[in-house]
Amino acid sequence: MSNTEPVRVTIFNQTYSLVASSEEPGRIEQLAQRVDDLMSSIAARAGNVDSTRTAVLACLHLADELDSIERRLNMLKDDVEDKARHFTILLDEAIAGPPEQQPPSLVAERS
Repeated sequence: MSNTEPVRVTIFNQTYSLVASSEEPGRIEQLAQRVDDLMSSIAARAGNVDSTRTAVLACLHLADELDSIERRLNMLKDDVEDKARHFTILLDEAIAGPPEQQPPSLVAERS
């Protein structure tokens, strides 16, 4: 269900009014809290850093996290494709049965 009501969130001591028709307000609030926590953590570790630098560092952190997740997802997709190919071969062999039960033309083709 889409929502066009603005959602007020605070990120790094700045209040924003966001309208996201594809997300529930609670989801927007959770995401904003995650960004706020990340920026606060970066600011605490970096010392006296302005909010723009803190935001850029947070974006780089999130981009790195996204990149790592995308690489893991691609590896999982490759693994699934490899397993699907392997299972397809096994299934084809199981359906065909042992060579002695196949017609002579199929035995000659597989040799």
